[in-house]
Amino acid sequence: MANHKSAKTRIIHNQKRAQINGARRSRVRTFVKKVLALIAENNKEGAAAAFKTAESEMMRAAQKGVFKKNTASRTVSRLAQKIKAL
Repeated sequence: MANHKSAKTRIIHNQKRAQINGARRSRVRTFVKKVLALIAENNKEGAAAAFKTAESEMMRAAQKGVFKKNTASRTVSRLAQKIKAL
């Protein structure tokens, strides 16, 4: 257990950030799953529209530090390739 006031503050702050980051990560995964579901249905127009929002969410999460930038770019690139292949 923390003894200093600053250490206690950091524990509380870290817990809050963990919740926010977890929610953001979950949100991104949901958007990616929606794109993959539309790709599985061979719905190119719907997948492209969903991809646009998923890309925005993924890059925003990367900017906030939830994902590494290369991970986000790789995921976006792979989704784009799948949509293009439809």
